[in-house]
Amino acid sequence: MKKAIIFDLDGTLWDSSQTVTDSWNVILAKYPEARQITLRDMHGFMGRQMDEIARMIMPDLPDNRRIAIMDECMDFELTYLKEHGGAVLYPKVRETLEILGKSYSLMIVSNCQDGYIQTFFELSGLGELFCDFESAGATGLSKGENNRLIISRNGIDKAVYVGDTQGDLNSANFAGIPFIHASYGFGTTNRPTFLIKNFSEIPDISSEIFSD
Repeated sequence: MKKAIIFDLDGTLWDSSQTVTDSWNVILAKYPEARQITLRDMHGFMGRQMDEIARMIMPDLPDNRRIAIMDECMDFELTYLKEHGGAVLYPKVRETLEILGKSYSLMIVSNCQDGYIQTFFELSGLGELFCDFESAGATGLSKGENNRLIISRNGIDKAVYVGDTQGDLNSANFAGIPFIHASYGFGTTNRPTFLIKNFSEIPDISSEIFSD
C-alpha cells in the first residue's frame, strides 16, 4: 500500500508571513486605491485563494484591477523572499521529514502562486525530501481538488493532509482523507480533528492514522 503525507506550506512547514507582508506593502504603496496590510491581516489570509484575498484587500475595485495588483504582489513576493530571507522553518521540520520519508511519500499542496513552493525548496534546502507538489497558481484548482489530483497522479492508496486552517480541513474533507491540525499555525478549525502542537509529533500520529 502506497501511503502519503500531504502538507500545507504556510503555517505548517514555515512562517514567511512578515516578509510576505513587507513585500506586498511595497507594491500596494504604489496604488492609492489599495490599502497597506498588517501582519494580522496576512495571518487571516492564510489558507485562502488569491482572488479571495484580493477582494479582502481591495473590495471596491473591479475584478480585473484587483487581480492585476495582486499578480504584481505575487511576482514581487518571490524576488523579495530570495533577496531578504526572513522565512523561518518551524522547529524539527527537517529532522521530522527525514523520519517520515522512510515510510511515506511526502508532498505539498498549497493555495499559493506558482513558483512559491519552488522558492520554499530553494530557501529551505528541503526539496529533495518531497516527491511531488501542487499549487492553486499552477492548476487554477481549489486545494481540495489539488489534493485529489496529487493523490491520483502518484497512485496513492491512503493519504493524510497536514494543515493549520479551516480551509485546509475543508480541503481534506473534499479529498476524502484524514486531517491533522497543526495548531501552532495561523488558524483554527470548527470541529475536533487529529491535532499536533509541534511538528515533531507527526510520526506518532501518522502511525495511528495509517494503522486503522
